Amino acid sequence: MIKNLDELAITENRRMALSIVEAGFESINTEKVILNSVRLENNILIINGESFDLSKFKKIKIVGFGKSSLDAAGALEKILGSKIKTGAVIGLHKINLEYIETFAGTHPKPSQMNVEAGKRIYEIIKDSTEEDLIIALVSGGGSSLLCYPNSEYIQGGRLYDLFLKSGKTITEMNTIRKHLSILKGGGLAKIAYPATIIGLIFSDVPGDHFENVASGPTYKDATTIADVQKIIKESSLGDFDLIETPKEDKYFEKVHNFVLVSNKIAIEAMERKAKELGLKAKIVSNELYDEVGQALSKLFSVKENNCVVLAAGEPRIEVRDTGGQGGRNLHMGLQAIKMIEDDSVFISFASDGMDNSDVAGAVIDKNTIEKAEKLGLNVDDYLNRFNSYNFFKKTNDVIITGPTGSNVSDLMVLLTKNK
Repeated sequence: MIKNLDELAITENRRMALSIVEAGFESINTEKVILNSVRLENNILIINGESFDLSKFKKIKIVGFGKSSLDAAGALEKILGSKIKTGAVIGLHKINLEYIETFAGTHPKPSQMNVEAGKRIYEIIKDSTEEDLIIALVSGGGSSLLCYPNSEYIQGGRLYDLFLKSGKTITEMNTIRKHLSILKGGGLAKIAYPATIIGLIFSDVPGDHFENVASGPTYKDATTIADVQKIIKESSLGDFDLIETPKEDKYFEKVHNFVLVSNKIAIEAMERKAKELGLKAKIVSNELYDEVGQALSKLFSVKENNCVVLAAGEPRIEVRDTGGQGGRNLHMGLQAIKMIEDDSVFISFASDGMDNSDVAGAVIDKNTIEKAEKLGLNVDDYLNRFNSYNFFKKTNDVIITGPTGSNVSDLMVLLTKNK
């Protein structure tokens, strides 16, 4: 997955740390996960051991949204082929599929193209009957990519801009998003009722809060308008036209959600790889929401020789200057420079390959520090300007994967192996 692996792996410790990163990427490969989890035997669809008799359904419809949806849709076409009656998925680009329409949307802010795709998904599911089977491909990024009606697009863009400056968590933003949309927060299940729904979930949410993936279109939502109003008031976000999410149990009685990918799966794969390399492994957390400095302290406080410290989540960052480039992982890496000592290697990377930029993250060790000193780069200056991307481009430490087609939150590796 790492296209510039040889260029980055200039020391043995770097090579080991990067091989652990590669193991994480491999474990969440969307197409492989689908082909390993879903199979068809004599008109029986089997998903992680649960069976669905396709002869009971007149139509099979596929809908999808998020960064993994296109690869997942392509894999499903290989399994189901002409059994698919119709479908529509939205990701970050279009691909050619035989039975499923694809749309290229925008992320992290929605656009009119997102609305167009959302409308098509709505049209596909709205007149469903008991004889329809709907397979929903739900993945990270879907909170922005799944957008309908037009009022959600208008309000969603404004919400994103306000939240970026608020320092609040993505969970709180998605709680509001659920109440701006007719599809999120269980809305898809309500619109598709009384069809049978299979949700294939590719989670980007730290921890086991799968109802928050893509703002939970196939899960019954426990939050209310009152909860949203409290968040809006606390953050002084202004006025929004809010929609209550469906609370009736009947809409969810024939919904079957399967979590196929999560950051826990990635962390466990990375742990196995560390042990294969003869290193101990410590997992700090798979739901790290702390402020970046606090998250780093948790990682570095437990480091020891011949050990890899692992974590996953979405550390919090409050962007106070919009002039720089880079995302959460690059900013975390830049801040980690101040904590690097001995032969430790630190990597924080976006599992989707795009840390608010065209790179996944960066490798940080004493070589990074030496290169920065030679180039006269001031770490505090780049931190203050939130310009981590240009810092690591100059030191040539960025990790290049391109879009991975997967998304399970951010992943962190701290490897210490002193001679």
